Amino acid sequence: MYEQYVCKVCGYNIINNHPDFCPFCGASRIHFITADVCSQKYKIVENEVKDSVTRLNSYPSLGLEHTAYCIENKGRRIWIDCPSTFSKNLKPMDKILFTHHHFLGASNLYREYYTAFIWIHKKDSVHTLANQHSFDKKFVENFEINGIKAYHINGHTPGFTIYIYEDILFICDYLLLKNDELFLNPYGPDELTTDGAKFLWNYIKKREFEKVCGFNYIMDFNDWIREFVKLLI
Repeated sequence: MYEQYVCKVCGYNIINNHPDFCPFCGASRIHFITADVCSQKYKIVENEVKDSVTRLNSYPSLGLEHTAYCIENKGRRIWIDCPSTFSKNLKPMDKILFTHHHFLGASNLYREYYTAFIWIHKKDSVHTLANQHSFDKKFVENFEINGIKAYHINGHTPGFTIYIYEDILFICDYLLLKNDELFLNPYGPDELTTDGAKFLWNYIKKREFEKVCGFNYIMDFNDWIREFVKLLI
């Protein structure tokens, strides 16, 4: 059995290595716990976003861990991104679709235990943070599966992909929220991230949405779009 650790500061899963510092956030190894201990101390809770869509979070909160989401449609359960905590007490998921390589979480363990298929954009699959993970599909094109539409927008990471399901936009951390104001993720090429926001605008401007599901927030679309448009001016 390979060793695997979870950083309690950011939730990053470290596979086959026990480094002095977290490869993602830089926290000291004193903040690491094994994946087994993480599964014992934390659980995954699901909270409804709307019919057929739930958010997935570790409980208690696991540092700065992102929110993942589950979409259930036509008897299939598809996740957008993956929690940092591994749990054997969830309904099986069929696929895990990633927005980018920062939030791979415990997807390797879910892939093994639930035989979930892991999809990520090819450009993000080659990053060093992803080299210990197995991917079943490395996509390069926009696509639609089980009513979920995927659009590559680049920027924050080369392979960053947003998802749309019915009237919900899954944006992850491309746009962050602080003090009720949105701002573009500063970690990445500024120009490309701004261009990606413009691509995003083209994808959503003619559609009607109800909610936006982000890194650590769920917002009514009308509130979100007012802030988003300010970034394009």
